Amino acid sequence: MSKVFTTLLAFLLVLTTFGQNTNIYDYQFTDIDGNEVKIEQFRGKKILFINVASKCGFTPQYEGLQELHEKYGEKVVLIGFPCNQFMKQEPGSEDDIKAFCQKNYGVEFLMASKIDVKGKNQHPIYQWLTTKELNQKEDSKVSWNFQKYLVDEQGNYIQMFKPGVKPMSEELLNSL
Repeated sequence: MSKVFTTLLAFLLVLTTFGQNTNIYDYQFTDIDGNEVKIEQFRGKKILFINVASKCGFTPQYEGLQELHEKYGEKVVLIGFPCNQFMKQEPGSEDDIKAFCQKNYGVEFLMASKIDVKGKNQHPIYQWLTTKELNQKEDSKVSWNFQKYLVDEQGNYIQMFKPGVKPMSEELLNSL
């Protein structure tokens, strides 16, 4: 009996120690200025995660994202994640990206450092966003720049919005 108990206890310890995070608040990222940001600090607000790029046909969505931030910033946190995985449409450094966003679109919402949103180096936040086993809702693939993921005030996955869905669209606004 004690051997079974010991084996079971060891198994549970392994699961706890090596299990993947299933709560978005367990994650963090580096912002565009090099500071660590814990998602936990956004508890109580919706969070919109967007993979962004400066040289994409969807780049003008930055304007709508900034408008969304200005109008709904008290209820939803926007986080832009620059990514160079789609036709190399985000080739610049963090300084280049930040300057571009501020000069051309007046971006004031939170921007992360450049990450991978798919593949073997996929950032853990995007692993959570795209994996049903982690987000408890659905599997998805990031298909292009400006794909959006919405999480509710308690950290639950709500919905993925395809890149063509504009930030101020009725579809997105109705989810807020």
